[in-house]
Amino acid sequence: MKGTAPAVSASAVPPRNWPLAVRLWNDHIREHRSKILLSLVAVAFVAASTSLYPVLINWAFQALSERSSWAISTLPWLVLVAAGVRGMATYAQVALTQQAVTQIEADMQKRLYRTLVEADLTSITAHTPAAWTQRFTTDLVFVRSALTRLVNILVREGLTVVALFATMFYLDWMLTLIAVTIVPFALIPVSRIGKRLRRVSRRTQERTGDMASLTSETFSAARVVKTYRLEDYLSEQADNSFEMLKRLRYKSMIQKGRVDPLMECVGGVAVALVLGFVGWRIMSGQSTVGEFSGFLGALLIAAQPMRALGNLATIVQEGFAALHRYYAVIDEPVTVTDHPGAKPASFGADTVSIESVSFSYGDSAPALFDVSFEAQAGETTAIVGRSGAGKSTVFNLIPRLYDPSSGRVVIGGEDIAGVTLASLRERIAIVSQDVVIFNDTVGANIALGRPGATATEIEDAARLAGAHDFIMRDPLGYDAPAGDRGSNYSGGERQRIALARAFLKDAPILLLDEATSALDAESEQIVREALARLTRGRTTLVIAHRLATVRAAEKIVVLDGGRVAEIGTHDALVAAGGLYARFHRLQLQAD
Repeated sequence: MKGTAPAVSASAVPPRNWPLAVRLWNDHIREHRSKILLSLVAVAFVAASTSLYPVLINWAFQALSERSSWAISTLPWLVLVAAGVRGMATYAQVALTQQAVTQIEADMQKRLYRTLVEADLTSITAHTPAAWTQRFTTDLVFVRSALTRLVNILVREGLTVVALFATMFYLDWMLTLIAVTIVPFALIPVSRIGKRLRRVSRRTQERTGDMASLTSETFSAARVVKTYRLEDYLSEQADNSFEMLKRLRYKSMIQKGRVDPLMECVGGVAVALVLGFVGWRIMSGQSTVGEFSGFLGALLIAAQPMRALGNLATIVQEGFAALHRYYAVIDEPVTVTDHPGAKPASFGADTVSIESVSFSYGDSAPALFDVSFEAQAGETTAIVGRSGAGKSTVFNLIPRLYDPSSGRVVIGGEDIAGVTLASLRERIAIVSQDVVIFNDTVGANIALGRPGATATEIEDAARLAGAHDFIMRDPLGYDAPAGDRGSNYSGGERQRIALARAFLKDAPILLLDEATSALDAESEQIVREALARLTRGRTTLVIAHRLATVRAAEKIVVLDGGRVAEIGTHDALVAAGGLYARFHRLQLQAD
């Protein structure tokens, strides 16, 4: 369906791990390969220095049995050298790995943010803001943890195990073969545990997003919660969410908890076989206690990294589950884009024509049915109707937040589908009831209308919007912080800041969506006066439920159930006695 996009779903069957790993390498890891290569060099020193310990143990037993004073005096220094090399190499490896991995995480966060900012509105609204925030935090923490462990465990501990087994082979190849034959018996169950854990991890990450959404909604609506006494209701919902999350985390921990006992049993079997075989060889004179001590030391030292390798599978599966969710967002197609051959728009305050437009949100019932009307150049056209009639949908089609399923939107004779999005949206300003104020200075919030505007231009826009006086009441003036969502200002003041932004943008097409709703009488009057200045000379479309705000419009379009029910002036529509007249009569009775 044109203009829609499927919601991002992390519940689909995940892709295989290897293609995801290759893609992660190409997208984010390869550019940091120099740091990773240096880290691997440090890992090699860690593995090599660790593998020296069994050899030194063997030499120590031989030196003690032979009472070699030179060897006995030299061995402590060799141990110190090996420990020093291992310590410095370990530090270098950790520092280089963390430097690379934290940069990779930051690169992924930047790409994810840019993808979401540029995504279709349908995709963005598919999840709550809290759920999206969780993608930047929890999900990417899993990826970072998996990458860190891959270097710290798979590479470092893996090379250490290889080096230790090489030392064991050097000391006694027959015993090494006996020990190695046990390893494959641990691989199959560990692999199965990892696959189960990935499924559980994916569900856990999804549930964590739901829980984040619930808590965010609860605390952002604290006034409503307390006024309507919703504490018990929301607490019950939260209890259910936390309980489900607990069960999933318990399953995850149980899967992880199976690895250590499994590796412990495998290690015990290996040691038992080695002890039995060595006892027989020493008794038969085919081996010495010194050789066995060095070999056993290597085997015991290898036990810890082997256990870590066993646990690695579970951690990596969590990372892959998060990586799948990351790429599910990255791969979401953007449908509202510049069409081939799109040209910069040339229209100004020209006529906006809605021509036989129909639109549906995904698979839901159509929101608009064959809607046609014109908003004449330089005039104000009001759109009224019941909630759900399609008013906001019409507004969303004009700046191409969506594309119509059929029909077209034309401005100044130009089909907006044939012009570039940047040039189209440069010519449109919107002021809505849901005022967006960012946690920055009030001056910076106004300057969003035209980045790079001078301080004088910002101040002039604020004066036109009736905002300059209250801004200057603060000693910091335009440098005063607006607060989270503009919390340092009242509703009327926030609306005037938004109007100042629109004045500064100076766009020829103006969309006003309930711009005076929820304001007190004094603020509404100030905002009305500012709107009168703002709409002068512009093609303006207005959405309002209060008919008093649209009666002066040159044209009123009445929508009902996604269709155009009536078009006319206020007086003509009231005289016609149709749907608009009924709205008018009901509001007069309410007043």
